[in-house]
Amino acid sequence: MSLDVPFVARVLRATGVVPRRALPLGGGCVAEILRLDLEDGRVLVAKKGVPGDRLDLEGFMLRHLAEAGVPTPEVLLAEDDLLLMAHVEGDDTLDGSAQVHLADMLATLHAVPRESFGFDRDTVVGGLRQPNPARDRWIPFLAEHRFIHMARQAMTAGRLSPALVGRVETLAGRLGRWLREPDHPSLLHGDLWGGNILCREGRVVALIDPALYHGDPEIELALGTLFGTLGTPFFDRYREHRPLEPGFFEERRDLYNLYPLLVHVRLFGGHYVQSVERTLARFGV
Repeated sequence: MSLDVPFVARVLRATGVVPRRALPLGGGCVAEILRLDLEDGRVLVAKKGVPGDRLDLEGFMLRHLAEAGVPTPEVLLAEDDLLLMAHVEGDDTLDGSAQVHLADMLATLHAVPRESFGFDRDTVVGGLRQPNPARDRWIPFLAEHRFIHMARQAMTAGRLSPALVGRVETLAGRLGRWLREPDHPSLLHGDLWGGNILCREGRVVALIDPALYHGDPEIELALGTLFGTLGTPFFDRYREHRPLEPGFFEERRDLYNLYPLLVHVRLFGGHYVQSVERTLARFGV
């Protein structure tokens, strides 16, 4: 595909060479994603957006994860409308060996105490704003800044009825019936599903598209089960590092997955609304 001159000039400034070829890549809710073959043989991934896409924030989050010891693509340029990263080869097969490796990685990440729930800045998930004010307690943070915030965003977008938002608010006020305060806040990837985990030869070679914040690791583990990403090899290994309290699979997993379901309602609507209704009904709302 042809590349416009301003784009080529920005790549040149960031890398010192020009791209000789660009190929479209699939995936992502924000920006056009390209594979760039550079004249010096390097291969990059470019996210090419428009002003306001906040791709600089994605670059910051990738670098922050890398500093925490998590493999991520090297970020060469992170600006509001353009993100350049090293291309990481992955076959997207999260087999048993890769799940064990991921469990080791996440258990190590989750074990490090953080100062407060939230983050030092707002982040994004699927291009949607995640408010991250610092809070001392997890349950009020989850209620206000995840469940209620995203439900109201979905209502504003015309994808969730006021009645359903009211039910979400009611459930948010009762979270203490099922959840406990964790021992400490943990750094979370925030959007841990198969498409954001790159694997090769039984190892995780990179995590991409983070939605960082400090929270309870259980919400991360719950999301990993929503679309069948994490299975028995992962959880058997993770428990060797960090035991899971009873009731996670039976109850808390579904409660935590209300948040990613609300994100999907805001983005896509459709059958995800029925999934939200089922979760609310399950918890008596």
